[in-house]
Amino acid sequence: MDRRAFLAFASLIPVLSACGGGGNDSPSTGSSGGTGSPVEPVPVGRHAFSFATNSNDFLIDGQSFQIRSGEMHPARIPVEYWQHRIQMAKAMGLNTISIYIIWNYHESSPGVFDFSTENRDIESFIRLCQSEGLWVLVRPGPYVCAEWDLGGIPSYLLAYPDIKLRTDSVSDPRYMAAVRRYIAELAPRIAPLMASNGGPILMLQVENEFGSFDSNAVYIEEIRQCWLQNGIAGPFYTEDGIAELMHSRSNVAGGAIALSNGSSSAISTSRSHFAAVPAMAGEVYTGWFSHWGDAELGGSTADISSELASFMQRKQSFNLYMVHGGTSFGFFAGANLEIGTGQYQPDITSYDYFAPISEQGAATAKFLTYRNLIASHLSTPPAAAPALPGTLTLTGASAPLPTLYASIWDNLPSALPASQTIAPLPFEMFGQSFGFALYRRTLGSSGAEKMKVTELHDYATIFLAGQYAGALSRPAVPVGYTRDYAAVTPGTDMTLPAVPSNALLEILVEGMGRVNYGTDMIDRKGITQSVSLTDSMGQTSQLQGWEIVPLPMDESFIANLKSVCTNPAKSGLFFKVSFNLTETGDTFLDMSQWTKGVVWVNGRNLGRYWKIGPQTRLYCPAPWLRAGINDIIIFDLHQLAAAPIPLVGRPDA
Repeated sequence: MDRRAFLAFASLIPVLSACGGGGNDSPSTGSSGGTGSPVEPVPVGRHAFSFATNSNDFLIDGQSFQIRSGEMHPARIPVEYWQHRIQMAKAMGLNTISIYIIWNYHESSPGVFDFSTENRDIESFIRLCQSEGLWVLVRPGPYVCAEWDLGGIPSYLLAYPDIKLRTDSVSDPRYMAAVRRYIAELAPRIAPLMASNGGPILMLQVENEFGSFDSNAVYIEEIRQCWLQNGIAGPFYTEDGIAELMHSRSNVAGGAIALSNGSSSAISTSRSHFAAVPAMAGEVYTGWFSHWGDAELGGSTADISSELASFMQRKQSFNLYMVHGGTSFGFFAGANLEIGTGQYQPDITSYDYFAPISEQGAATAKFLTYRNLIASHLSTPPAAAPALPGTLTLTGASAPLPTLYASIWDNLPSALPASQTIAPLPFEMFGQSFGFALYRRTLGSSGAEKMKVTELHDYATIFLAGQYAGALSRPAVPVGYTRDYAAVTPGTDMTLPAVPSNALLEILVEGMGRVNYGTDMIDRKGITQSVSLTDSMGQTSQLQGWEIVPLPMDESFIANLKSVCTNPAKSGLFFKVSFNLTETGDTFLDMSQWTKGVVWVNGRNLGRYWKIGPQTRLYCPAPWLRAGINDIIIFDLHQLAAAPIPLVGRPDA
């Protein structure tokens, strides 16, 4: 089954009362007694994790061990909530946490790494798991997918026009040189945390779902060698669907096998063909994700109770993807290309995934169902669920009221040198990873009637002589989606209004998520090919000589906005509100009355919103608010300074 096929995405369920249970699933030495699971040593001290040679068992210090894992991604969780989410997984009866380490979240430009600030301190997350008595599976890529921008691969590699990704050093030495640099930086942080060195890490995954991309055993082995050369000798494992594994033989030498959309029967199939190593259900999907423009978030129909019961009865190892999804804050949400049509489908900001633990960290109905099921097979009940962090309601008089603050047109940084911009360039060619860019030039007396932006990536608002002329959208937009500003045209072609002589053409382009799955991952942002005009006689000409203004919209840019707006009738406006809080709490900001843009709270990027839905609210975690004065800034591509819109905030319900 293709991992990116659509599944329903269910509405969030109010937090349940604390799940009962006294005791702790972190086992002690000695006999487990009863009919519960085998002995599971607390991950303190050095331990030997290995594979049984004649069975499907994983072993810790020679004893059979069932991996009961739940996936969560530190990059999607505020660091202040790491321990809470880990404790929630433990309370569901799990004994292991699986994590992606996302390369481009830690290396933003070549050789510039960050493994220390905020939720990038991976070592601290892994130690927190150990402090809670949980083991860890580490999935460091270099490719992770994860509905994350470019599947976690740094976009700076796309500055090479002919780059090849996810391939060996003979096919593209530039890619593998970057991979080696990443692994060399990461390995010394991981090595002390391996179980053999007294840490909680049981296994390290080599690449991710490579069988869905290619068949290249040389590449898989080259990555394994990178880890060996940097002091990590395994144990290793790979992840793939059973069909892809059988077709591409994408397993790593001597490594265990984890199966996407894994099931008891798939484990048996894997064992019959790869008898030397154990197999586990590496991704058991608890829900699914959504794209902008989907008809709805979906329903909570995904129920893995039957499969989970089978795993527990047979003592087979599994990993729930996701046990807690979290949020793709900032510009990190990825995208897909629809199979068959190639339609670009950017992912929404929320990565709630309809997981057992909601985006806010609440226990859902699934949580209680799965907890009870797992607990019925354990000799001691799981620990009680920790209390849900406090919540915040902003309605009525307490709802912040953003007002016009600034215009992007009065905050433009310097343009690129003209010598670089004969043709329109994508973001990556001028060193920009995320955000927006402005492409502009004077048209003269062209008599143009139509314009075509070839390979627009991904959304553009068009202005002629300072007047809004319309928008183009690479993502599909609902039929009749116009709002009150002008039509948004799906695709790349638009009919122009009458073009005044010497009119300035301005194209403000938003780069949305890069494609994170499949064979077409080279997904540069901005105008990636050309702009052409067609006149009334049908004559077409390409425009050259562009002025390009990079607009990464990073924290520094937002912090230095000038409160200037000389033309409030020209869309591309910032709105701001400062408001006082006596206490903080988690809330969800309702963006349903806004059109398309980005929200920053106290300088932190909550992510994208878009009126086409299906997501209409953005999660704002309590740690990003503060007692006292708080600032919210909204950049909207279309909204004008009409009557202020109250910014309602409600706890998830």
